[in-house]
Amino acid sequence: MNNKFVKIYDELVVLIQDGTLKAHTKLPSENELAERYDTTRETIRKALKLLSEHGYIQKMQGKGSIVLDVKKFDFPISGLVSFKELADKLGQRAKTKLQKLEVITPSDYLKEQLKIKNGDKIWEVIRVRQLDEENVILDKDFLNKKLIPNLTVEVCENSLYEYIETQLGLVISFAKKEFTVEEPSEEDLHYLDLEGFSNIVVVKNYVYLDNAALFQYTESRHRPDKFRFVDFARRK
Repeated sequence: MNNKFVKIYDELVVLIQDGTLKAHTKLPSENELAERYDTTRETIRKALKLLSEHGYIQKMQGKGSIVLDVKKFDFPISGLVSFKELADKLGQRAKTKLQKLEVITPSDYLKEQLKIKNGDKIWEVIRVRQLDEENVILDKDFLNKKLIPNLTVEVCENSLYEYIETQLGLVISFAKKEFTVEEPSEEDLHYLDLEGFSNIVVVKNYVYLDNAALFQYTESRHRPDKFRFVDFARRK
């Protein structure tokens, strides 16, 4: 079996990760790469296909392949973007590991966050998000069971929002977000590969349906080196 394209892929990954091939620049052409690695264009195409599938490059029609910024990943502040939607852009570099799926009686704190009554139950969903095989996000989701009656392992490992919108037929409309920087909790230290980081970025999401019903409260806890939170603002 000819594994030369895998070796070329591995070499290009190192060049992208160490910044030799800079983000937002064009890769050399297929002909240039074939000459550099003394191989065929077909082998180069296989290596580029692998780079694209793993989120290292973006092929642009008529422009060749553009190197993606693999150091930090953009989360829009004003948008409602699921990790699944981000992961679709990153290919096989991004994975979700479900840690917990339970129906619980909420604490007073969670009752207040979700604005629910005594006796109501909620879903607790804890997921760890991996990038390049490192645990970099801890997502703690709490959902009103009256509004979201059923959840499965498969749904939680794929996309809650996709399930809610396509299977339940509900319309997710808007969210209120709070951003804080905190010291890692014991839970963060347990689930995340913090590698000595003394702070994490916590995004609290209060998510509403189109009838203004609050159905989800989320704490999304991010290792600070992997993400940047972006928005567009215009002065009136």
